[in-house]
Amino acid sequence: MRLTSEEIRYYRQQLAELEVASKALDVIEEAEGDLEDAATTIALAVGQTPDRIDWLEGWAKRCRLAICQEKIRHDLENNYLVNAVKYLLEEKICPPLLVTPLLIYVIKKGVNQFCQPSS
Repeated sequence: MRLTSEEIRYYRQQLAELEVASKALDVIEEAEGDLEDAATTIALAVGQTPDRIDWLEGWAKRCRLAICQEKIRHDLENNYLVNAVKYLLEEKICPPLLVTPLLIYVIKKGVNQFCQPSS
C-alpha cells in the first residue's frame, strides 16, 4: 500500500496543526510513501515488534470499534482525518505515532469494507 506525493501533501495540509501526525507523515514520506514500511519503522521506534506481514491490519482491527463509529467513519469515508486522529489520540488506543498511518490504511483499504462485521 503506497501513498503518492500528492496524497502525502493532502494529508499534511489537513493535519498541519497536529505535530504527531506531521511526524508520522515525515516517516511515510521517507519510506517513499510505502505505508507498511513506514508503520514498521514507527512501530520499532515506539518499542513495538511487528511480527507478522499483516501487522498494520492487526492494529487497525484492534481499533475497529473506535474507527467505525458513525461520526469517525463518515469523516474517513470523505478522506478527512483530523477528527479521527484527534479522537484516537484522546482515547489512547494505540501509540500516537501509529494513529495517522493506521487511519490512512483504513481509508486506502476502504472504510465500508473495513467496518463490515467479520463473518
